[in-house]
Order: sequence, then structure tokens, then C-alpha cells
Amino acid sequence: MTTGTDQPGTGTTVVKIGGARAVDPAGALTDVAHLTANGERCVVVHGGSTAVDETLSRLGMEPTYVETPGGVVGRFTDEETMDVFTMAMAGRVNTDLVVGLQDAGVNAVGLSGVDGRLLTGPRKSAVRVIEDGRKKIKRGDHSGKVTAVNTDLLDALLDAGYVPVVSVPMLADDGVAVNADADRAAAAVAGALGAELIVLTDVAGVFADPDDPDTLVETVSTPADLDDVKAAAEGFMTKKVMAAVEALAGGATRVVVADANLEDPIIAARQGHGTTFEPSAVEAAGAEP
Repeated sequence: MTTGTDQPGTGTTVVKIGGARAVDPAGALTDVAHLTANGERCVVVHGGSTAVDETLSRLGMEPTYVETPGGVVGRFTDEETMDVFTMAMAGRVNTDLVVGLQDAGVNAVGLSGVDGRLLTGPRKSAVRVIEDGRKKIKRGDHSGKVTAVNTDLLDALLDAGYVPVVSVPMLADDGVAVNADADRAAAAVAGALGAELIVLTDVAGVFADPDDPDTLVETVSTPADLDDVKAAAEGFMTKKVMAAVEALAGGATRVVVADANLEDPIIAARQGHGTTFEPSAVEAAGAEP
């Protein structure tokens, strides 16, 4: 693994490209082309929240987001939304990224979590949410958590010189395709491969004070550091912190949350731009997400 430089590493890098409107994936795709040309193994995992919301809007449907009692914000995916979600994620966004990589000279292969049982785990059909200040149970959700990754499939593609481009949905234990958080799916992939995980998003990293851009947390290397960022993270950043912990607990070598829109964003993340989560923050505390 490369640390602190843009020189080729000996392991695998999982790059999660965020799906927010403000994220431009072009720099990340150029970096993946550079890294693979220098002999690195790369897996791309992507989000697509904006594409899903835009597709819902064109179809006259409203996206539904919910907040759990723990303060985690996520999409509520009913049956109709699940159809649109699959169309936007495994179709439009995945194809666009594969085309972009092909244009950059990378032989990329698009996969959903259903393909080859790539991403599997239990389904959650009901979720606890906060509505109007009260705890409620909301039923009819099509979501799950990735607990198993088909690394044989990924290794076969990587060994053959392909870059897998992975999107949810995942395949639930009842045989149904369901939504899963893309950050945490990327964490599962990175952990299973023993890889470095670079999460590219629309902000510079995790902030001690989300309202103050001068409070970027550069390194999370102790249990106390981890407790601090867990307490500071808000909204969608909460899931990125959860993903970092899950990735490291699962075997990832390190995690960096960084700005997707920097020049050479993957290389910049390796050189210290963003928030770096070190395994010691999890190992020392036996931390759970």
C-alpha cells in the first residue's frame, strides 16, 4: 500500500466516489487510470443520491429521507422507490463511470451487488425513525446491510486487469435486491480485500465543528480521536464515519475521507488532504460502529 506518496502500492485501493450533486468524478477517474497504469489494483464503488432524486422527480415522485434515533440520516426505499433506485444506480450512474474510465484508457467492468452475489446480507423491512420528535417504526423499507463480499469475483477481475465499478443494490438474504448505504458497502469491500479505502465526497473531510471549515480533523489514530469525530459528525457524514470504523474493523489498512474535487483527489488524499482514519483507532478500543 502507498502511504503519503503517489507511487505504486503493493495492495488494493477501493475508491468510493460520492453521488452528491457537487461531486465531479473526473479527477478520481483520471487518478484511477494513473494508478492502474502503474500496476495498482483499484476497485471503484459509487453512490448516486442525486441521480436517484433527479429520476424520482422526473417521474413525479418525492424522495423520502428519514432520521434514526441515533441521528443517522438515510433514504427510505419503498417498493416504487426501489425500482427507480436500481434504474438510476446500476444503470445510469454505473454506466457513466464505466464509460468515463474506458475513455481514460481503463478496462472497467460495471457490477451491481446482485451480480455474482457480490454484496449480500440481511434485509431490514422496518426501520426505527424520528418523526415530529417521536420514535416510530416505519415499515415497507427495501434496505439491508452488506455482511459478505464475493472477493473471488473481484480478485478474478482484478487479476485479469479489469477495474470493477461496483454499485448497490445488494442481494438480501431473502433473495430480493435491496438498497444499501454506498459508503458502508465500500467499507465492506475494502475490509474484505484488506484494502486502503478512499472516500471521496463534496467536503474536505470530517470537521470537529461542521460549521467551521478551519476545524478539519486530519488524523484519527486513537480511541479518543474516534470518540470525538463520532460526536462531531452530523447528517450524511455520520455514515462515512461509521463506514470508516467498519472498514478498519473488517481488515482495511486505512481510510481517508477527502474532497473529490481536488486536483488528483486520490493522490491528494494519500498525501494528507482529508481525514485519515488509522487502524490503531479501532484496534486499541475494540471499537464498534
